[in-house]
Amino acid sequence: MASVGRLALSRLSTLGVKRNISTTVVRRSQAWQQEGVPGANLPFSIKNRYKLTLYFVLFFGSAFNLPFILVRHQILKK
Repeated sequence: MASVGRLALSRLSTLGVKRNISTTVVRRSQAWQQEGVPGANLPFSIKNRYKLTLYFVLFFGSAFNLPFILVRHQILKK
């Protein structure tokens, strides 16, 4: 009987601890200050349009050109 009570108590305390920790983390993260700001959650800046364009060209261009480079390498390989 004591083990059943302990199990129920551990479940309740675990749920309570998780809730308290998660709300504390949200409060400390200050994510509420950046809500509604476009690009606030991106790992790069979108303020400079030319730098952003260069990033897009390099990222998508390298993925597009990779098969062509690999085929050329295989053709030229002896």
